[in-house]
Amino acid sequence: MAGNCSFDVVSEINVQEMDNAVNQTIKEISQRFDFKGCVAEIEFNKEEIKIHAEDEYKLNTILEILRGKMVKRNVSPKFLDPGKLEPASGGTVRQVVKIKKGISKEKAKEIIQDIKTSKIKVQAQIMDDVVRVSGKNKDDLQAVIHMLKGKDYDIELQFTNYRS
Repeated sequence: MAGNCSFDVVSEINVQEMDNAVNQTIKEISQRFDFKGCVAEIEFNKEEIKIHAEDEYKLNTILEILRGKMVKRNVSPKFLDPGKLEPASGGTVRQVVKIKKGISKEKAKEIIQDIKTSKIKVQAQIMDDVVRVSGKNKDDLQAVIHMLKGKDYDIELQFTNYRS
């Protein structure tokens, strides 16, 4: 076998599916009896989701509905990074939920450290917000993917750009 095989470990959200999940959440909120006549708004742009609700309970309910819709659309709730609750006008509350994109330097170092301690004969390097794993044996790369899937890094990992 000549040459190296490689793949990239990434954390990318499907923006269209996320938008669909938010739209389904808006539709469910508009149809639910417990939200009739209440302040209950959710707004999505590609970087964050803004939730505005009458009280903390309703805000948490909206967040749970959103998580359920995300799971149904195969978007991991791990992409959500809820900020702190802020008081808004009229006794309502607001929360900004950031969308986690990419792998942070700290998480990338943690992933590389786990790969090194596994003693699998591969090399891993950080490339911006991607971790590239390369090795001579395809089976070693499969073992790394299996090992990374078994660990919880608090972010959703995908394995892309497989080259042999």
